[in-house]
Amino acid sequence: MADLFDFAREQRTERNAPLAARMRPRTLEEFVGQEDIVGRGRLLRRAIEADRLTSIILWGPPGVGKTALANVIANTTQRHFTTLNAVTSGIQDLRRVIDEAKERLGMYNQRTVLFVDEIHRWNKAQQDALLPHVENNTVVLIGATTENPFFSLVGPLLSRSRVFRLSPLSDDHVKLLVRRALTDSERGYGDRKILLDDDALDHLVRVAGGDARSALNALELAVETTDPDEHGIIRITLEVAQESIQKRAVRYDRGGDEHYDTISAFIKSVRGSDPDAALYWMAKMIHAGEDPRFILRRMMILASEDIGLADPQALVVVAAAAQAFEWVGMPEGTYFLSEACLYLATAPKSNSAGAIWSALAHVEQHGTGEVPPYLRDKSDTFHGTTRDRYKETMGDMGAYKYPHDYPGGWVEQRYLPFDMEPPGWYQPKDIGYEREILRRLAERHRTGRR
Repeated sequence: MADLFDFAREQRTERNAPLAARMRPRTLEEFVGQEDIVGRGRLLRRAIEADRLTSIILWGPPGVGKTALANVIANTTQRHFTTLNAVTSGIQDLRRVIDEAKERLGMYNQRTVLFVDEIHRWNKAQQDALLPHVENNTVVLIGATTENPFFSLVGPLLSRSRVFRLSPLSDDHVKLLVRRALTDSERGYGDRKILLDDDALDHLVRVAGGDARSALNALELAVETTDPDEHGIIRITLEVAQESIQKRAVRYDRGGDEHYDTISAFIKSVRGSDPDAALYWMAKMIHAGEDPRFILRRMMILASEDIGLADPQALVVVAAAAQAFEWVGMPEGTYFLSEACLYLATAPKSNSAGAIWSALAHVEQHGTGEVPPYLRDKSDTFHGTTRDRYKETMGDMGAYKYPHDYPGGWVEQRYLPFDMEPPGWYQPKDIGYEREILRRLAERHRTGRR
């Protein structure tokens, strides 16, 4: 009797579940997208079909099919399938599941597949508690995460799992899922008269941005809040669709992949001198609530790393923008971010300031040579002597030539250790202000006064 009541309760729960949950695929044939992972002949598909799955981590943004794929595996495998959500479950819940898995294996010789949603939410101790049971095959783990598992999961757990990265769905995939929900009489709206205008469908798909759950949630809201006309037809117009989904939910986690991927795209766009692309990625960060100081710090680094002496004012502009931002704040501080961004994106580019890394590598590999005698701090060596007296004292060891005593404030002189050949680390580019530096150095080289 209890089983009958439990079954009835499960049926009610399934009927009352959100549309996106009801429409989760039950078989691989119903699964949409991720062909490079579960397409015919692919490793993961073969493992699922043969019921020979080993521990895996499903990594990807929301709404791309991580939970849906776990649902397919649950319906395919002959093993017992159990689920934990890392947000609401802890070590005690895990111990209970492990004890049940051991009992099931001992009494019925049935293995257990454990699906842990949001597995990145578990701390190191919780992940470590799972590790031995994955290692001895008490459970086969399916972990789902929106964050980079190579950063959020402990190494030993990763080494015992295969990581599969899921990508955002294409617009065609999302359209297919929306249309399937409209025609499925069992789980969707196939038993109701619904007319979804083409432009409304396009809007839902475009704003969902590859997130099937977002599109299906918007469709459900549109259907459930729109009254049928006199013919009993619920018509979803573009206006209704816009009200249902309203604004694109920007995928951005300040501690996860989107944070690093977006700032990387921003830096590469500025380095590539594309001001529109740079503004686009910066707008995404600002819209998502990124700390403007973080963006300014990265622009300061870029001003030296990728522009440097091609335009020495670049660093000055960013530093001034950072100071102005501290005085004004948001939202007006957006102007300073924009000005700095546009200045860097349109400035001439040179990475010559990176010469310091070659110098550091040389010191690391070869150590440091002695300072030539005439370059040493003579106040420490010859207390109270004048420069002329110092010159007499050094004799044939050489004497320091004071550049300001010579025309142009420059004189040929060796500044490197005696046993070191000029390495040529700094190579100015023929662009921006560095063009003048290049001309000046070339002139000294041409006249033999380097």
